[in-house]
Amino acid sequence: MADPWVLIVDDEKEFASTLAERLNLRNMEAVAVYCAEDALSLIHTVDHVPDVVLLDLKMPNIDGLQALEAIKQYDPSIEVIMLTGHGDKNIVEGISNMILAYIIKPVDLKELIKKINGAIEKRRAALSGADQGRIP
Repeated sequence: MADPWVLIVDDEKEFASTLAERLNLRNMEAVAVYCAEDALSLIHTVDHVPDVVLLDLKMPNIDGLQALEAIKQYDPSIEVIMLTGHGDKNIVEGISNMILAYIIKPVDLKELIKKINGAIEKRRAALSGADQGRIP
C-alpha cells in the first residue's frame, strides 16, 4: 500500500513546510500549500486525493470552513483535521460531523501523528467497504 498522503493547508508558510518535512521523515507523503485555493486546485487535478487534509481555520480569501465544505463536496471520504491558533468551540460544534479532529496550535507532533494515523485507518476502511459494495 502506498505511503499515506497528507495535504497541509496553512497560510503560515514556515509552520506548514516544517510540518511537511517532519511528516515526510515519518514515511508519509506530506505536501504543504499555503492557501485554500491551491489546495482545492491540487485536489481536483491529481490522480489520487489525499488521505488526510490538515486544514487551518483562519486563512485569507477562502477560509478553512469554506475549504472544508468544498473538500467534502468533492470527496466525502477525505478525512480532515482542523488546525487553528484561534480556538472557537462554537465553530467546532457546527462542523464536528465533517472533521475528524480539531487541534489547537502549537500542535503536539505525537498527538497529531496519532490523529493522522487514525484518520488514515478510517478512510481506508471506508474505501475498502465501498469497494466491497457496502456503504461506508
